Amino acid sequence: MHADLSRLTFRPQRRYSAVIAQQGRVQLDADINEQTAIQLHQARTLAADLIGRHGGPRDAAGFRIEYVGGKHDIDTLFIHGGRYYVDGILCDATRPAPGVPVPDDDAAGQEREQDAAAPPAYWTYWDQPDGFRDPEKPGDRLPSPAQSPFVVYLKVWERAVSAAEDPALREVALGAAMPDTAARVKVVWQVLPLSLAALEIEETDPSKEVVRAAFDKWARKQAAPAARLAARSERPDHADEDPCLVKPDARYRGPENQLYRVEVHAGGAAKDATFKWSRENGSVVFPVDELDGTWVRLASLGHDDKLDLDVGDHVEVTDTAYASRLEPLPLLRVEELDLPGRRVRLSAEPAPAVGRLPHLNPFLRRWDHHEGPRRKGRTTALKGGAIPVAEGEWLPLEDGVEVYFAKGATYRTGDHWIVPARTATGSVEWPTDAARRPLLQGPSGIVRGFAPLALVKGEGGTVDLRLAFNPLASSIPAADEATLAAEEQARREEQLAEDPSGGRSQTTADAEAAAEGDE
Repeated sequence: MHADLSRLTFRPQRRYSAVIAQQGRVQLDADINEQTAIQLHQARTLAADLIGRHGGPRDAAGFRIEYVGGKHDIDTLFIHGGRYYVDGILCDATRPAPGVPVPDDDAAGQEREQDAAAPPAYWTYWDQPDGFRDPEKPGDRLPSPAQSPFVVYLKVWERAVSAAEDPALREVALGAAMPDTAARVKVVWQVLPLSLAALEIEETDPSKEVVRAAFDKWARKQAAPAARLAARSERPDHADEDPCLVKPDARYRGPENQLYRVEVHAGGAAKDATFKWSRENGSVVFPVDELDGTWVRLASLGHDDKLDLDVGDHVEVTDTAYASRLEPLPLLRVEELDLPGRRVRLSAEPAPAVGRLPHLNPFLRRWDHHEGPRRKGRTTALKGGAIPVAEGEWLPLEDGVEVYFAKGATYRTGDHWIVPARTATGSVEWPTDAARRPLLQGPSGIVRGFAPLALVKGEGGTVDLRLAFNPLASSIPAADEATLAAEEQARREEQLAEDPSGGRSQTTADAEAAAEGDE
């Protein structure tokens, strides 16, 4: 997630169940975040173990799909409200009711406001909250069920949201000069179509079982990342010339602790894939007030020279829609700064479909690479502003930090790795084997989940593929008289075993025993 973190320490294989704070110690964001990660891991693992890979409560299962053909308009889906779980993650399709304003004085105005406050019963394919489908893009349109049935499925993942994207997260009482405080993690769900050909189903009218089995096979391939990366720190050739306040034999020569983020920009095979990197975990962002050609007016600038913009920086102009679609946009170069006007001039105009709608909260994200690594005596040219992936060799980032992409991988936009670099050790934190060789690791994210929802055969011909579970709780059955008598007898025997006197004084018990003897 893009957030200003020191590092991420949660490792499920270590089986930690809680973080214990100690008195008089410094409190770090990593400790608090690990406690949150532990609790989420426990809750979602339990939910997945009980529910399965996906399912919804039988009486409140969400994401019922209804196909609506577009006789006079474009085809769409109705996504009905309710809850559904995918890999233990709760997805809620309930559409929130609009707020109720203060009524007008006239009765007609009150009646209009009451009608407007009625909660919608469903989302549609085109207005789903995190889908951001565009009818003008042919790839976003639904397939025609008249030509072939298609599957509708649910895609679930999480992403970080900062105050640049959601201004309500900022506490205005702290003042504009103060940075934002905490970020949020958002569950993103998207209802998307999938052809039978993609599932390798040749039947024209497959059964539920065939579709579910094929979908599970497809989902496992989609969820499992193929790319692997290793990181290390090596002493740069120019280390002796750097006046850094670190020990001379340090391999990492940066002047500050950093959390490097290496993120796939354009996905695909290695020959097509590119990556970008940030020394601040991609957390340096600036809300955009206005786009005017190549000029971008920002709502605010950085709080110091480390978190500001400079000529030569590569930036990404994006917004809520494109951040949710996980589609790469060209990285642009900062060519000129107008600090009094809070404006920057970019090397090209941002894409026409991004950054121009205020309700999508456009923002500019800074990345810290300026050029590709030097290989064979020459600097690698950037591709769309990002660095081409080169597998099977160590690629330098800066100050001795290097990364290595394993051979034969396929890359996905948004997948990323994080590399903490520390001045105290002059090294990076990365797992190694007994011989101190860096280990190849899969991405830290994005973790994707998938669930089939429906097989669409046409209007009125939708086959439900969801799964449902019943509540565990049930009524306590009433006991019959024999059972009640047996329970009472057992209670008395237990009481006598604990107290043979039955609660009477010893004198009374002795007298009763003597009287029984006389008889």
